[in-house]
Amino acid sequence: MRSILLCALVASACTDPATSPRTFSFGPFHLAPGEEVTDRCVSVTLHNDQTMFVNAVELEAATGIHHANWFWVPEHVFPGPDGEWRCSDRAYSEAAAGVLGSVLFAMSTQATHERQAFPPGVAIQIPPHAKLVAGLHLLDSGDEPLDVPLSLTLEPLAPASVTTTLAGFVLEDHGLAIPPGQTSRFTVDCNLDPKHEELLGRSLDFNIYYVLPHYHALGAGLTVEALRDGDGGADPVWTTEHRIGDALGGPLDPPMSLSGHSRLRLSCTFDNPRDATVGWGIGDQEMCMALMFSDSPYTWQAGYFDEASAPGSGVSHDGLVEFTAPSCDVRAADATR
Repeated sequence: MRSILLCALVASACTDPATSPRTFSFGPFHLAPGEEVTDRCVSVTLHNDQTMFVNAVELEAATGIHHANWFWVPEHVFPGPDGEWRCSDRAYSEAAAGVLGSVLFAMSTQATHERQAFPPGVAIQIPPHAKLVAGLHLLDSGDEPLDVPLSLTLEPLAPASVTTTLAGFVLEDHGLAIPPGQTSRFTVDCNLDPKHEELLGRSLDFNIYYVLPHYHALGAGLTVEALRDGDGGADPVWTTEHRIGDALGGPLDPPMSLSGHSRLRLSCTFDNPRDATVGWGIGDQEMCMALMFSDSPYTWQAGYFDEASAPGSGVSHDGLVEFTAPSCDVRAADATR
């Protein structure tokens, strides 16, 4: 009776710690006018003795945050105190974080608030004894100094309520050589079926639940398509023509089934008013990526990864110059490791 009365008087007394939102704050980060910072990382140890199931992630920041990708990794990886540190001091890279752990959340370029949420019962699984880590890209493009606060909130589910677990899927095209003074589109076509057959002994059969595009200031749109077996026709997975600063991604309702498909095709469109060719990279360079979450038991990374070898000559059509990557490399890792 006492516990019931306590619950009635103080709601927080009955909150289950395993399902309570957890907010982690960093900064503020101080930027001088025109300053760009690309070697700043943050981390926080979760102190989770049990597996966490994260249903939603919400980011709050301010002008000056350009981009940040968040990963979970084992707590012994990138060792050192929690908080802010130089990425190079701990040999941090997104490639290493993705291999040793998995992606948790990525923000739209220059978005100061974004929420990544899945349907009830659907969650990203974070194993015990993990920590969160992110490499930050900060940019003050104005004439006044900036102080940039940053917080990330995780909303967990009780294990008994979890019906579906998700894992990250990154589709990308590093082979960018965006011609000056033109509108262009870069496409990579990835056949996932052979790798899926090798791992699971069957054709593609998983579902995509969420898509987040990523490009920079020259980006004018992105599409992800699933190519059907048989007739080779394309079914849209996600498309956007939003510019940076807007939320570019979101959930798929209903999720997109890849049954009956063997390939995913990524295309990014760029408007380049400059007088120089723009390649893959940070700062004033560009990127072409789509982060997705699927219910596959594997994390996936697929795309064309050779930044030094972009397609040489494009095909012009109705004022658009189109480039196609010569190949696609497909990688997968056990999401339950």
